[in-house]
Amino acid sequence: MTITAWGDATIVEEIRIKQGAEGRSFTTLVQLLEAEGGEPLVRFAYSTGGMARRGPVTLRRMDIARLRKALAKSPRLRALIGDVVG
Repeated sequence: MTITAWGDATIVEEIRIKQGAEGRSFTTLVQLLEAEGGEPLVRFAYSTGGMARRGPVTLRRMDIARLRKALAKSPRLRALIGDVVG
């Protein structure tokens, strides 16, 4: 269970993309959430220790390639955002 601006939601699928910059490491999260009423939500966040944090998420070309590859294993997320990332 996680909290969103629209209330509680369940994490249904999650893609983790490991990234690093200037000696720091972090993970970008792409999560398919389901709100209490069943509405699907997609959350892009980053994590520096297992906890999803809000803020801008930046993907480089190689990170987008990793996202495309990971979408192959996440059919529901792929159905929602697959056309966006090609």
